[in-house]
Amino acid sequence: LGVITNEKKEVSPFKTVCTTITGSEALYEYADKNPNIELMPINFTHSAAVISSINRFYAINSALEVDLSGQVNAEQANGIPVAGVGGQMDFIHGARLSKGGKSIIALPSTAKGGTISRITPSLSSVTSLKSGIDYIVTEYGVAELFGKTLKERKEALIAIAHPEFREQLADG
Repeated sequence: LGVITNEKKEVSPFKTVCTTITGSEALYEYADKNPNIELMPINFTHSAAVISSINRFYAINSALEVDLSGQVNAEQANGIPVAGVGGQMDFIHGARLSKGGKSIIALPSTAKGGTISRITPSLSSVTSLKSGIDYIVTEYGVAELFGKTLKERKEALIAIAHPEFREQLADG
């Protein structure tokens, strides 16, 4: 307890702000009438103006796959929608406008029991553009993308891909 205090936030200090709460019965009991939890509408929680007013806002989003330029697919697997339009771009945009803010995509390096690389040469569906992503993170490290050339991005992303796929990605 006491690890997350929200005391240094410029917006809603000392409050955990969210638009939904999903979880266990224990979570619902904890949140019920808790003065430190504030449910707000999506036009507040996803507002670039609100997000950007929070210094050092780090947007950490997930993805299904990332291509070698740093573009992100967070919506479709094999052409089948698995997620709807969410707030990924809202948080990326707000974080990039925040003083000292960063946009981070975190994902496992593989899917389907290690048989498919989540870092791929290209995507069939793009959720977030490469220009909005500062870092991509897998269990093999961090690829810093901001300000990098396409060649540098490719090298950085191959370095955090699963080792079994690196040679194939470099050749592709």
